Amino acid sequence: MLRDRQEAAERLAQALAEYRGQNPLVLAIPRGAVPMAKIIADRLGGQVDVLLVRKLPAPDQPELAIGAIDESGRVYLHPYAQTLGISADYLKREARSQMATLRRRRAEYTPDRAPIDPRGRIVLVVDDGIATGSTMIAALQALRERSPAKLVVATGVAPADTLQKLREYSDQVVCLASPEPFDAVGQHYEDFSQVSDQEVIEILRGHEPVARYF
Repeated sequence: MLRDRQEAAERLAQALAEYRGQNPLVLAIPRGAVPMAKIIADRLGGQVDVLLVRKLPAPDQPELAIGAIDESGRVYLHPYAQTLGISADYLKREARSQMATLRRRRAEYTPDRAPIDPRGRIVLVVDDGIATGSTMIAALQALRERSPAKLVVATGVAPADTLQKLREYSDQVVCLASPEPFDAVGQHYEDFSQVSDQEVIEILRGHEPVARYF
């Protein structure tokens, strides 16, 4: 049981200490992971940005992720999605809906700049917890196409089978706890308070890339 996201971030920063001084790019999956990414970046001397990915929910089961979509429109479907008999029309509609949300969030979070380019960078992808892994896998696939020097997953909690899948898409996986049985991510934190969009915006404004001003 982790106390809160701050404790998780401090412990992850310690586990990732080898990247201190190498200006890592710390990418957070909003919203909960953004305060964690800020702490990790501060401790390691890196930059913070958001990595926008949305889960694709199953029909009539909004909490069940059948896959995810990234900002480029690339869709990752979880293998079990094929067993649910989901129509192509449903997937297209849901993808369009989630893409609209991604565009809106990017406009809100970083209205004055493009996402920070991960090319040639050590990239640490942070989430407070990972369940099925579909959202994180979509994020990793999108990042890999942009040629980072190294791709690292850092998370507070995740089940063992999900961690094994993530190793196929990343160069390193750092996870503080892998409890079994694994339920919802929030059940493994004493304090799992929601993070607001305003808090995300303020954190990102405080970590604007220096290159923007040249």
